[in-house]
Amino acid sequence: MAKTIAEIVSELTDISIIGNAQSEVTSVELDSRKCQKGSLFVAQKGVAADGHNFIPKVFEQGCRAVLCEVAPTQYPADAVVVVCPDTHVALGIVASAFYNHPSRQLKLVGVTGTNGKTTTATLLYRLMMKLGHKAGLFSTVANYIGTEKEDAKQTTPDSVTLNKKMSEMVSQGCEYCFMEVSSHSVVQHRISGLDFDGAIFSNITHDHLDYHKTFDNYINAKKAFFDNLKKEAFAITNIDDKNGLKMLQNTKATKKTYSLRTLADFKARIVEHSFEGMLIDFDGTEAFMQFVGKFNAYNLLGIYAAAVSLGFSKDEVLVALSSLTPVDGRFETIRSADGRTAIVDYAHTPDALMNVISTINDIRKPEQKLICVVGCGGDRDKTKRPEMAREAVNGSTQVVLTSDNPRSEEPEQILADMKAGLTSDDMRKTLVIADRHEAIRTALTLAQKGDIVLIAGKGHEPYQEIKGVKHHFDDREEVRTFFGL
Repeated sequence: MAKTIAEIVSELTDISIIGNAQSEVTSVELDSRKCQKGSLFVAQKGVAADGHNFIPKVFEQGCRAVLCEVAPTQYPADAVVVVCPDTHVALGIVASAFYNHPSRQLKLVGVTGTNGKTTTATLLYRLMMKLGHKAGLFSTVANYIGTEKEDAKQTTPDSVTLNKKMSEMVSQGCEYCFMEVSSHSVVQHRISGLDFDGAIFSNITHDHLDYHKTFDNYINAKKAFFDNLKKEAFAITNIDDKNGLKMLQNTKATKKTYSLRTLADFKARIVEHSFEGMLIDFDGTEAFMQFVGKFNAYNLLGIYAAAVSLGFSKDEVLVALSSLTPVDGRFETIRSADGRTAIVDYAHTPDALMNVISTINDIRKPEQKLICVVGCGGDRDKTKRPEMAREAVNGSTQVVLTSDNPRSEEPEQILADMKAGLTSDDMRKTLVIADRHEAIRTALTLAQKGDIVLIAGKGHEPYQEIKGVKHHFDDREEVRTFFGL
């Protein structure tokens, strides 16, 4: 693939070009190490390094095209230098143009919110495939082009990766693409230049304040995604969340709402629930779903709202939805032969943990104990650690505090931060076991027939990250091995 520089910067504003804009490039690169003859290097100012410092190096490697914010003082005579105000914004626009604007050729729907993004985006992808329409997916767990799967490295990839993968989706016949839109990706302009046909807001709770610093900043990051939607798109929000309507304040898109509690464009009600699933009334039509919990009812309602907004009939959507099963590591239930139940869930925020625990408590009988295994990740928002411990203790019969991706921190310090949220009475029903393997085994040993063990925090993740190294560790494997499954 080759494009002239003039072609791929045609939608940028306030730019100046030094050199021959009719020169062709064969790749767009963020990583200076990948640059060679034919590359366009996009120099970005990052937290750890400034890409502008690597411009001399890419010229040495044979690269002759650079997009930057500050022009280099020296450059080869045959070089082309494009100067723009913000290369973070420009990168998405340039990458989109280089790959022939793939998002304009797909029905692209983004899902944002603190909890539920992965389930909602993944089930929308599966729903489209079930309805006979080829689709693509970008999620925290995995990315898909049709049935081809690859492991995800981050929730929302960089602009070059997004457009490259979407161009592959287009060439392989995909009609739809669903993606998680993280708050980081909005602030960092990773979704710049993408043409969204719809957006879904699930909820917003305490998370990522290590990055955003304030809750208002976090809310505004989510809202900015909606603010930038085109008028032909749809904007769907959960109005049972107190910040749900804020997402619609400044959007040009068609505004739609969903709710389990009040009047909305899309309304649902849980009729019956058990550990096997829920009977839900969607706008007057009942359907059994193989999912558990109010939080999943919200996810399913958002999915239903999006599918109907994409033009599918209510009945075909509900029939297809009723055949789908939970996403890996999201309220994943594993039962032993002697009647114990383990639930592995990705809940790693106070609100998500509260939702999972309250769901279990709504279903379990008084004689059934709930034992909760939970930890907090290192190098992340420390303020939620005592809250996580409190939520676990408040809703469980017994709690085991343990390690969860300590990263560069000491597990004992993370556990001390969690224990700071507990009273002496709370500690009487709390065990502290830093080794996650031992913590899970202890909880499963304490459980008797009929009891439930919730293992929260890691969900689908098959590793423990310790001192920069990812060691294989899978909560689900631990449970199955203990249960002899």
